[in-house]
Amino acid sequence: MNIVLDSNVLLQVAFTQKPLRIVWDKLLSGAYTLCVTEDILYEYQEKVIDCFHNEQLANLLINTLLNCEYIKRVETFFRYNYIQTDKDDNKFVDCALACNARYIVTEDKHFDVLKNLPFPRVDVISLHEFVAILQTL
Repeated sequence: MNIVLDSNVLLQVAFTQKPLRIVWDKLLSGAYTLCVTEDILYEYQEKVIDCFHNEQLANLLINTLLNCEYIKRVETFFRYNYIQTDKDDNKFVDCALACNARYIVTEDKHFDVLKNLPFPRVDVISLHEFVAILQTL
């Protein structure tokens, strides 16, 4: 199952304890595949530095992801620009479409515009909905 995690979700799951930690633990155990682009990896790193003021921690996270066998690095060739309110979020949509992701997991309401698209279908779910799915695996 291919998944795209918005950076707001990754920050919550990589540096927390239960119940959200299941998302990180299930990634490392292979319950799903995290799809990323170079732009997404860069944003992950940037957000960790901004949030924790710790470049070393950001580099550790990125190195962990790059060395995880359940990470799929994706190259996008199309820019769909479905999200107009925060165009920077489109990189997650483009990645999801390129890797045929089952879900984009986010807490960001900008992604709600995708729920009204008949095609291509991109399911957007919250972090807590994803946790519930992972608990059944």
